[in-house]
Amino acid sequence: MQTVSTNRTSEAALWSRLLDPVSTELSSEVATYILTLSFPKPDVDRMRKLAEKARRGTLTLEEHIELDNYERVGHVLSLLKSKARMALKKVRRN
Repeated sequence: MQTVSTNRTSEAALWSRLLDPVSTELSSEVATYILTLSFPKPDVDRMRKLAEKARRGTLTLEEHIELDNYERVGHVLSLLKSKARMALKKVRRN
């Protein structure tokens, strides 16, 4: 998987620029809500099962795609939460 620092055209890099905390402001209400978002337990359980299969090298193609989808959504969620934390930090400073 490519990282933001090594590939400016990776999906993560594109999302990072789109969600740049400097470019748009989030209200404290929206930022607080974003920080509450998380995968439901059944999804977390599924991700753990897929990760274990990946470590064993036994993922099917469909499972690989499923795990990749979870990872992509997780990265976007991480970016959103980072932006939310930055917005709340800015509000607290003012």
